[in-house]
Amino acid sequence: MLYHLFDYLNDLPGARLFQYISFRAGLAIVLSLLISMIFGQWIINYLRRLQIGETVRDLGLEGQKEKEGTPTMGGVLIIGSILLPTLFLARLNNVYIILMILSTLWMGIIGFIDDYIKVFLKNKKGLSGKFKIIGQVGLGVIVGTTMIVSDEITIRVPAELARQENYEIISEVEVPNPQQGGSVEKMAYVKTALTTIPFFKNNQLDYSQALFFLKDNRWSLAWLVFIPVVIFIVTAVSNAANLTDGLDGLATGVSGIIAAALGVLAYVSGNTIAADYLNIFYLPNSGELVIFSASFLGACIGFLWHNAYPAKVFMGDTGSLTLGGIIAALAILLRKELLIPLLCGVFLVESLSVILQVTYFKYTKKRTGMGKRIFLMAPIHHHFQKLGLHESKIVTRFWIVGILLTVLTLITLKVR
Repeated sequence: MLYHLFDYLNDLPGARLFQYISFRAGLAIVLSLLISMIFGQWIINYLRRLQIGETVRDLGLEGQKEKEGTPTMGGVLIIGSILLPTLFLARLNNVYIILMILSTLWMGIIGFIDDYIKVFLKNKKGLSGKFKIIGQVGLGVIVGTTMIVSDEITIRVPAELARQENYEIISEVEVPNPQQGGSVEKMAYVKTALTTIPFFKNNQLDYSQALFFLKDNRWSLAWLVFIPVVIFIVTAVSNAANLTDGLDGLATGVSGIIAAALGVLAYVSGNTIAADYLNIFYLPNSGELVIFSASFLGACIGFLWHNAYPAKVFMGDTGSLTLGGIIAALAILLRKELLIPLLCGVFLVESLSVILQVTYFKYTKKRTGMGKRIFLMAPIHHHFQKLGLHESKIVTRFWIVGILLTVLTLITLKVR
């Protein structure tokens, strides 16, 4: 809203500052932090008055009983700290911003319903798994379909390539080519199912190539491949974030680190000079996602103020499902979804530890009649707790691993 207001009042001194993404991103971080820190304690006290406390199942873990009664559903604070700065500082007529606001609210509602059933209806199972999946699939369909049909979501590619691959061309422009001494090159803005594939020279993967047998008609049916991929990513990442939320500050800190990386990726993808220099996709209008990423980062850090060990509040599924859905949607919109296994490596390991544990237990029980386990407990952060490591040490080390994976992810922009 402020962006549009100062755009209208652009003759006022200082009003033009709001035209700069970097300025608005900085304000977004500050505003989201302030919202979390100022209103956080008020929300915690309100949740306590409603007696919205965590019921802890006895798993034999050190310090577990101390968490009994800690307010949950704190994810509403994260959601508010993301959406308010975004509404104030981003361009609200931008399709990328609209999709991210929708994704945040969509996953937040699913998580809220799950928490409501657990807390108020005293049903420990929460929202049925099939309804969660339906919600996640619904979001995937919305994001994937919008990316396929919207004329505002395009990629800039050489016009010759666009014609050769029979992409749907929205417009064409002539731009200087710094790699050829500043000569002019004809570029086209196209709707396509292209994405970034790391470590390869051309750095591009076209989902429609899976339909190679359709030849020139494959682009018109690219959604048959692209939308299922989007659905899988949204579902996998949101559930992985949910599994990671088991220790004070773990999911919050890891998500904040990922948010910083996505902010960098949004900036270089939405800046024509940076995109040309790094030889990556230039995504027109995607620079506004820097504002959203900044709000996301500030919200995670601000929530960590209350969620760090010993936590005063838990995010619940309201927060964890939302964090995962946001990360998935951002990566997909930036055409960086194939970097998720590296960028979200902590989430991936947490999920794999559960999958391996359950699969191996069922396999050995079927073979021998007695199930065996790979880990002392899954997800893997509980395994380290069983080994005697303190909760805060585990969380800090996972953060360090998350930072390492983030740096490696950003390095892929140049390593091919």
